[in-house]
Amino acid sequence: MKANTSAFLQSSLENNLDLNTIYIQITHELRKVENLLKEMINSSNPLINEIGNYLFRKSGKRIRPALLLLCSKLLGYKGTQDILFSALIEAIHTASLIHDDIVDNSELRRGQPTVHAKWGPNITVLLGDYLYIRTIDQALKNSSRKILEVLTEVTTEMVEGEITEYYHSGNLALKEEQYFDIIKKKTASLFRATCQISSLLAESNEQVEFQLAEFGLNLGMAFQIVDDLLDFTGDEDRLGKPALSDLREGRVTLPLIFTLQEGNSHLKSKVTGYFQNKGHSEGLRNEILEIVTKNGALKYAMAKAREFGERSKKLILDFPASIYRDSLVLFTDFLLNRDF
Repeated sequence: MKANTSAFLQSSLENNLDLNTIYIQITHELRKVENLLKEMINSSNPLINEIGNYLFRKSGKRIRPALLLLCSKLLGYKGTQDILFSALIEAIHTASLIHDDIVDNSELRRGQPTVHAKWGPNITVLLGDYLYIRTIDQALKNSSRKILEVLTEVTTEMVEGEITEYYHSGNLALKEEQYFDIIKKKTASLFRATCQISSLLAESNEQVEFQLAEFGLNLGMAFQIVDDLLDFTGDEDRLGKPALSDLREGRVTLPLIFTLQEGNSHLKSKVTGYFQNKGHSEGLRNEILEIVTKNGALKYAMAKAREFGERSKKLILDFPASIYRDSLVLFTDFLLNRDF
């Protein structure tokens, strides 16, 4: 088994790494997650059905459900609740994106108009609330007290992270430590909870629970830093949104923090102008991109993402060799090297 697992890992690394390769062990389960998500949004209210069908008509990358499923299989879990909680985690994630689009006044998400753009903020905030409440309702009916605590705590933490980020909107004095705290709460906390829940389903000991939670946390940190980098380097068609969207919305991320901490007053004036113009100046956008590309800020941010990624890989490699452990290693590599 160890030889076969190593062959799988080696073969995957030598070829183009994609999610289909990583998900090959859980394809059947992910289909069940999709069906459950559609059931969750089913309502006697026609507008909820309409928006729900719009939201879940594309399956997306389903990174968090896949993580929960792979971690559960890593621990030898044989039940079916991993399907349910994968769907609940994805519902929480989707609800957070819905609310995030309202706060940021975003028009596009994954290349299509946001719920906010199509139905307006009033309906959108109510739908986000509906998803959160449905999630907690399902968790109350189907989980242990500990899992319920994890879900409620992570939801609170994510909202707190979003509020903190909004509070610091346009704050060019934001420190690296503050940035890490924001992304830990708004993004990495859900990755942590996802992996932790798998250990609770498998009734693992506290050490395994801690180790998987830390794996998820570090993976989530790496994921968000790469996500912020793609705002500077990504292809608009692949990302499904315009370049420098974060900056236009006043979000100060690691490449900018690095540059501003280096005392670049020229960049500071350019960024301030970009904020004031609400991101409509293409000339300013190109100048900012050129500065952060040439001064090493993008390389610095990528190095930080890889630090978190290496921590997550080290944690998962402590587990016995299996096809699922190798899939999680590949998952980390994919998230670090993705271009969308």
